[in-house]
Amino acid sequence: MSVWKNRIARLVGLVTELLRRYPRAIAVFGFVSGLASFLLVDRQASLAKLIAVTMLVSWLWLVLESTLRRCTARWFGFDLPPPLLRYATQMIHQESLFFVLPFFFITTTWNSGQALFTGLLGAAALASITDPLYYKGLAARRWVFMSFHSLTLFAVLLTALPIILHLSTPQAYVWSLGVAAVLSFPSLIGSLKLAGWRRWLISLALMLVLGAVGWQARLWVPPSTLWLGEVAVTEQFDDLSRKPGVSVESISAAQLKSQGLYAFTRINAPRGLKERIYHVWQHDGQIVDRIALDIHGGGKEGYRSWTHKQNFPDDVVGDWQVQVVTEAGQMIGVLRFEVTP
Repeated sequence: MSVWKNRIARLVGLVTELLRRYPRAIAVFGFVSGLASFLLVDRQASLAKLIAVTMLVSWLWLVLESTLRRCTARWFGFDLPPPLLRYATQMIHQESLFFVLPFFFITTTWNSGQALFTGLLGAAALASITDPLYYKGLAARRWVFMSFHSLTLFAVLLTALPIILHLSTPQAYVWSLGVAAVLSFPSLIGSLKLAGWRRWLISLALMLVLGAVGWQARLWVPPSTLWLGEVAVTEQFDDLSRKPGVSVESISAAQLKSQGLYAFTRINAPRGLKERIYHVWQHDGQIVDRIALDIHGGGKEGYRSWTHKQNFPDDVVGDWQVQVVTEAGQMIGVLRFEVTP
């Protein structure tokens, strides 16, 4: 047994020395492996599963760090070097953030509030590969570090759950938010300088508030596994080939009322996903119609869906848009056109 302990100790020492000598290799590895995970995820959903499980295990490590270090010292006779632990956690954050970022960059509607959430993830990814920001700005304050980890975990679960378990977007959001809120409880307790039952009660209240705020902010969070491919607002549509005619940006009121209008969307979704979405027709910011569509993910061409609106109000002149949203209200994309007199 002592032989194995010595071998493990030498291996840990070697890895620690390599990480000290080549710290930039972690950032490069996180970026490359994260991007590769995104490119291969449709064929290898196990990658998403591995990253999600790793994030959950690393969370337990952060919460129980002192206890686990003592157990390691008692069982194997040596302390895990703090630099090794820091580098391992940093690598997990880099891998996770660079895994989810391509999904969110593709699915974000950039002229909406979703740009704030994706921008926050981008800033987090930048911080994870910038040692001064990561170690002196994030890791130096435990509650900030745990909040950073909660954000990363939330983004990973949003992306991984529809791929692994084929959960719908609303289901994935509820589960991701619930897990992130519950696992934030230890960091909330640690950040409060109170004693007794008040500390626990306030921490529980803050956790519930965090969950409520997260649910209200869902409109600003992109559905990370649903994005628009081809889109068109058109007067003609071929039902047999499921191909739209020429997309229009402007149409007269007379044409609109006589022929109606098609809104065509090709939606990319993970294999096996079943989702209900809506085409929400709006005129000058007011909802005119909300039409439900059921989509099924996995096709190379994406799922082609369309709505044909023929009933319009008397006054149709102005700016129109068709918002493509999930059942939870998360926006997948927007189609715009103008109706002239």
